[in-house]
Amino acid sequence: MMPRKENVVQIKTEAYGDRIIKLYQYLITEKNERVMSTQILRSGTSIGANTSESRNAQGGKDFIHKLSLALKEADETEFWLKKLLKGQYISEVGYESMHKDNEEIICLLTSIIKTMKKKINER
Repeated sequence: MMPRKENVVQIKTEAYGDRIIKLYQYLITEKNERVMSTQILRSGTSIGANTSESRNAQGGKDFIHKLSLALKEADETEFWLKKLLKGQYISEVGYESMHKDNEEIICLLTSIIKTMKKKINER
């Protein structure tokens, strides 16, 4: 089997998922927060899972669908980051760092989705 080409979005979403797991562990152990921590764990790791699934998409529309799911999960993750900041479970510095990475992923996903939609419409 041939090795897959390096995929920037996959690398970034997997690394972000790792950060989300660490955030979850911090929230559980240090802040004793269980509800929002579970929500952000689910949405934040789902970004990478859906991006990973897109690599085996069955055509352009399926590819767009998988990345659109990843984009929705990134939006939800941003919601939970804001709630964790507002509830003082994470610091402003912690929020800004996680937000910056999430925003970068949102921009990448949006760009890829738009490009793929354009390619499909040109056919």
